[in-house]
Amino acid sequence: MTKPKSKNSSSLENQLSPGQRDGSNAKPRLRPVRSHSLYSPAEVHEIFRRFSVQRPEPKGELEHVNPFTLLVAVVLSAQATDAGVNKATRALFKVADTPQKMLALGEAKVGDYIRTIGLWRNKAKNVIALSEALIRDHDGEVPDDRDQLVKLPGVGRKTANVVLNMAFGQHTMAVDTHILRIGNRLGLAPGKMPEQVEQGLLRIIPDEYMRHAHHWLILHGRYVCKARKPDCPACVIADICKADEKTTDVPAPLVEIAPLGPVDEIQ
Repeated sequence: MTKPKSKNSSSLENQLSPGQRDGSNAKPRLRPVRSHSLYSPAEVHEIFRRFSVQRPEPKGELEHVNPFTLLVAVVLSAQATDAGVNKATRALFKVADTPQKMLALGEAKVGDYIRTIGLWRNKAKNVIALSEALIRDHDGEVPDDRDQLVKLPGVGRKTANVVLNMAFGQHTMAVDTHILRIGNRLGLAPGKMPEQVEQGLLRIIPDEYMRHAHHWLILHGRYVCKARKPDCPACVIADICKADEKTTDVPAPLVEIAPLGPVDEIQ
């Protein structure tokens, strides 16, 4: 004899996804993750206006002399500090600043130059492989197209976006750990994955600020909105910021910051 359903049976079924109700292998529906910015267009505009006053011409901290050396430096910077990469590449780029020269140097000698960088063996392989690919497929030139860049060994979306922005002036957003943190901590462009944060920022940042937006956010995350303890008294957007952990609503004085000197080990 079939047991009657309990009083709570129908209400429980209504709370379950189809796969849970019928015993199939369908995955339960996940609650959507908040993906909209907490800031109005006017607030976003003011945030980046202040960043532009603070750093009118922000520069990347990876040293390079041309698009190729920039590409190599960014590839080497994965899981390494900019300061550590710069120390290794200063000597390397003096002898190999083109794909042809890098290929002639060879994997073993490239490895000797970058031995102080994490994962140097695999990175030396990638540098030689991408040099070969540039010579074979692009006449030794770095392409200004993301789809072509990400086909190169060791080059992912973030690396491609950095190169497109810095070498070719394209309005891209390279999401590193600093920007991923800021996008979520501030509620500026929430997302679990870097590409979600990237797309969120591209949607909300005014076009007039896109050229330098990636650098402004990285520098803000590196020197002010730090991972362990945000330096809120030094923040020029403290009055606009909606982060739960902020410690002040009083913004720091909005003055231009002198260009950075040699990169320190501040992460």
